[in-house]
Amino acid sequence: MADKRDYYEVLGVSRSASEEEIKKAFHKLARKYHPDMHPGDTECEAKFKEINEAYEVLSDKDKKAKYDRFGFAGVDPSYSAGAGGADGGFGGFGGFGDVGDIFESFFGGGFGTSSRQNPNSPRRGQDLRANLTIDFMEACKGKKTEVKISRLDICPECHGSGAKPGTSPTTCPDCHGTGTVKVSQRTPFGMINSTRVCSRCGGKGKTINDPCTRCMGQGRVKAQYTKEIEIPAGIDNGQTLRVAGGGDCGINGGGYGDLNINITVRPDPIFAREGFDISTEVPITYAQATLGDEIVVPTIDGNVKYTVPEGTQTGTVFRLKGKGIKKLYRQERGDHYVKVNVEIPRNLSKKQADLLREFEKSLDDKNYQKRKGFFDRLKESFS
Repeated sequence: MADKRDYYEVLGVSRSASEEEIKKAFHKLARKYHPDMHPGDTECEAKFKEINEAYEVLSDKDKKAKYDRFGFAGVDPSYSAGAGGADGGFGGFGGFGDVGDIFESFFGGGFGTSSRQNPNSPRRGQDLRANLTIDFMEACKGKKTEVKISRLDICPECHGSGAKPGTSPTTCPDCHGTGTVKVSQRTPFGMINSTRVCSRCGGKGKTINDPCTRCMGQGRVKAQYTKEIEIPAGIDNGQTLRVAGGGDCGINGGGYGDLNINITVRPDPIFAREGFDISTEVPITYAQATLGDEIVVPTIDGNVKYTVPEGTQTGTVFRLKGKGIKKLYRQERGDHYVKVNVEIPRNLSKKQADLLREFEKSLDDKNYQKRKGFFDRLKESFS
């Protein structure tokens, strides 16, 4: 116990750190020293346990408050003041342990203590995340594709037992298979007996004397696999597609976690999307806008014909009902909005310019409603 490090030092945070800062520090260190990332490395395994122990205390408001006030003695009844220095005492009782544990022995808890999860109970595997980039039309129409994933899977050598093939885990000699050990401690009220999780087997009740060389006794190994997934029509950029059972395998027979795929949709040079509606811009000529004409409009289902009415102004938007994107897992579709822009001709020849001037002279105010209205309002403002 003499070399036990301060929990704040273990996580690399200050005593004034917020809950979020403590959580971020824990996740960063846990990923760095996780035993699955360093098979057989006992030093990393020890650091991982130390990190978990620190986070278990600092993430719990009651335990953190006791630790801040009494040090290790506030959260570990077996920790003595002599081993921990000045932080180890409690009201002059020194090594008598946490008063909450003392009252728990008499009254069955109620002082911030929490029961531990049974280490032998089935635990679901962790969820995994992956990124997938698809084309705009693939998002509109949907498609089947394959993704390659690295995940923890059941060890094919030991079939998850963690023991070398031909051997099996043995009953823990310390707890005799119960997963807990009895601990006696001296308190101001006398000797108190309590039970603790067995430190040798971690509460499993079994130990592995001859670990599997493939998984190093973990029962799980990193494996690559290819998963066929179906991208639904209508999925949008930034949405997440959940693949049930695509994550890590569980522990003690627990089920697989899920695979969450973050979707990125490449932008399209012609179409823009807003929800399930599509918009596009189509240029038309001066004559088409003036006289009206049948034009070709591109949609996600192919080209369609649309009749532009006579006298169409630039920027006018037409709606093609039901020509948008199919709504997720439904039959309804959005609409397609077509904005027409009148393109003014350039580089006219002299003959073309003369014809245009002659045509312009033949027009009067009745042919230009907006222009006429503008000058009428201008006259009123100066009269």
